[in-house]
Amino acid sequence: MLLRKVSRSSALCGSILRIPPVLSGGQRHAGAVIAVQNNRLYASRAAEAVVEKEAAVGSETATKVKNTTVAAESKSYAVNIFKGQIATAQVFPYPSVMNEEQEQFLRELVGPVNKFFLEVNDAAKNDALEKVEDQTMEGLKEMGAFGLQVPADLGGLGLSNTQYARLVEIVGTYDLGVGITLGAHQSIGFKGILLFGNPAQKEKYLPKLATGETIAAFCLTEPASGSDAASIKTTAVQSPCGQYFTLSGSKIWISNGGLAEIFTVFAKTPMKDPKTGEMKDKISAFVVERSFGGVTSGPPEKKMGIKASNTAEVYFDNVRVPADCLLGELGEGFKVAMNILNNGRFGMAAALSGTMKGVINKAVDHAANRTQFGSKIHNYGVIQEKVARMTMLQYVTEAMAYMISGNMDSGAKEFQIEAAISKIFASEAAWTVTDECVQVMGGMGYMKDAGVERVMRDLRIFRIFEGTNDILRLFVALNGFQNAGNQLKSLQKALKNPIGNAGLLAGELTKRAKRKAGLSTGLTLQGTVHPELAHSGELTTKAIEEFGTITEELLIKHGKKIIDEQFVLSRVADCAIDLYAMVVVLSRASRSLSQGSASAQHEKMLCETWCVEAHERIMRNIKSLSSGESRHLFRNLRAISAAVVENGGVVAPHPLGF
Repeated sequence: MLLRKVSRSSALCGSILRIPPVLSGGQRHAGAVIAVQNNRLYASRAAEAVVEKEAAVGSETATKVKNTTVAAESKSYAVNIFKGQIATAQVFPYPSVMNEEQEQFLRELVGPVNKFFLEVNDAAKNDALEKVEDQTMEGLKEMGAFGLQVPADLGGLGLSNTQYARLVEIVGTYDLGVGITLGAHQSIGFKGILLFGNPAQKEKYLPKLATGETIAAFCLTEPASGSDAASIKTTAVQSPCGQYFTLSGSKIWISNGGLAEIFTVFAKTPMKDPKTGEMKDKISAFVVERSFGGVTSGPPEKKMGIKASNTAEVYFDNVRVPADCLLGELGEGFKVAMNILNNGRFGMAAALSGTMKGVINKAVDHAANRTQFGSKIHNYGVIQEKVARMTMLQYVTEAMAYMISGNMDSGAKEFQIEAAISKIFASEAAWTVTDECVQVMGGMGYMKDAGVERVMRDLRIFRIFEGTNDILRLFVALNGFQNAGNQLKSLQKALKNPIGNAGLLAGELTKRAKRKAGLSTGLTLQGTVHPELAHSGELTTKAIEEFGTITEELLIKHGKKIIDEQFVLSRVADCAIDLYAMVVVLSRASRSLSQGSASAQHEKMLCETWCVEAHERIMRNIKSLSSGESRHLFRNLRAISAAVVENGGVVAPHPLGF
């Protein structure tokens, strides 16, 4: 993509604006020659915008961006919006991926699982005991809840991602403590074996893990490395004979750490660089059994929430790990870890959509029965707005969860940005919805017996673990910039052969000329979204065009240094999050309208309201990203923070002087 800053040259701008949307062959050549004469320096700087150095902002962004160009035909909606484009393949129509047999099996599971959590599981008691009751654990094992996605021939239920999401949603409705116990076991604990294990490893470990006979845990976080996974200290040194590794180190805050018999452990392994011959540390992943010896765990941590789940420190003291327990390739542990986390994030959105349903039900029940000033409180506008916004947040989260699970079940390979967005959105939406539930219920919501305060305590961790939302925002923005930058780089190459690439260059110039004139580039969802949602579709396409423009401007302005502009990156990510939310509700509501669903008009209102407000937020963020006032604000924020840190606390003296 050429950069929109060609308007710096008034002569060039005039030339561009005279290029019509459709050009003859000769005209195309002339337009391309004009472009190359005026833009060589400009395009060479554009190429520098490709993110090529290692991100030093956390585990999610610390992958090295390669110099290879991302295929222009990416099907990821999130990837394409950074280029000001729309890819509808993974978002329209709203996915319906289960066959008749899968749907029937899921229906048979939903009833019993729901009944179990209503009649057997006691969330309040689990919270008080700070463990999942034994009878609940046994019941979950009997239902097969510990092996939901393990293939049936290895003792599991063999569920698809969409089936898994539906059951996780039920768990999230009733007890997030149990949800963490199950999720730490299978969503991340042994997910590495499912994704990267060889046949022997799968046959050895999965049957017992599927029944819950053995519990799994994911061991990445260390005392000195949280979001920055690359800084882990745990080591695994291969023996001279090559038959085993000696594992030493410790991991903290490990869910199921005190219960697990099987651990997926990440450690640094010394490896020889094939180019230089030097020894360098690379992260590798291992399946480690407690029975190997030298594996111990500390006492359960005292936590703010999710008290029912076991969280403990795990120690590895010269553990001899057989070489055949290496998971994936030597030195590719970071890839294993990121794939595990990316693969499981949709489950968090599904679970938290269930949590939101549960607390909305509590809020609505209270609002419908509480009388104040002679009327039920649900009749008052302030309560109505709260209930409506709570409902919109739940609707968007649920739409994201099943959009992503459907993409994954359909074989999509590019969903990493979307999955990160769903985790950020769901964890923040669930907190807001639950907080508003307390507000609707007033003093009753604050009381322990109402059960909402427990949900709030449980929810707080979701913005922190499996990639903090702050780091994931950087992940979303930097991955988007990387793809947009790669396209810029390919267009720079096209400028070197303007005759051979005349059509491509003329098309890009025309697009920018239209943007400069305030005209649409032709981006549309007409014929894709339901006609009754045409206005919402137009708001979405307009926002995408503006987002693509600001992405280009930021790339040319900052180049590789965009990686250090975190004030900018977080706002770019917020735009991307809103744009993804807009399209998933458009898709979901379009399906309901097309099918004549009983809730179609209600969903239409949810969609329209969301899209209007999301569009406004995106425009505000885009405006702030291009304004000098915002840059001044960012400098102020940086200076305020620096002063407070240097002072060891607030700087301003007490207003009373003492």
